[in-house]
Amino acid sequence: MVTHTSSLFSIATGSSDPIYRQLIEQVRRLIAAGALKPGDVLPSVRDVAVALAVNPMTVSKAYNMLETEGLLSRARGVGMLVAEGNKPQGRENLLIPTLERAAAEARQLELDSQTVIALFTKILGETK
Repeated sequence: MVTHTSSLFSIATGSSDPIYRQLIEQVRRLIAAGALKPGDVLPSVRDVAVALAVNPMTVSKAYNMLETEGLLSRARGVGMLVAEGNKPQGRENLLIPTLERAAAEARQLELDSQTVIALFTKILGETK
């Protein structure tokens, strides 16, 4: 069991995504990437709130929603843990919402798919 610090999280203040949603997505990604493993202890609501200068209720809301999803569990006297046996989304699935937003923007700009794919390939640093 690893205990993580509040520096595990960061927020983008200029983002259109609410802070609680940013925290949820970060936890999902950390679990999918294996940076958070079952049994790992997350930083306390208070620690995260102080480190990010946000309302503790915002952090609590994110943790509660993740608990409802089954990704986190509560342990008396310990705090929030990454749930045992949870079935996190695959890393590929976590990218889908971002790609859907990019595709919608490409359609609005009336870019053809070949141009978009070439640009994405360039950004990834891959060559064909």
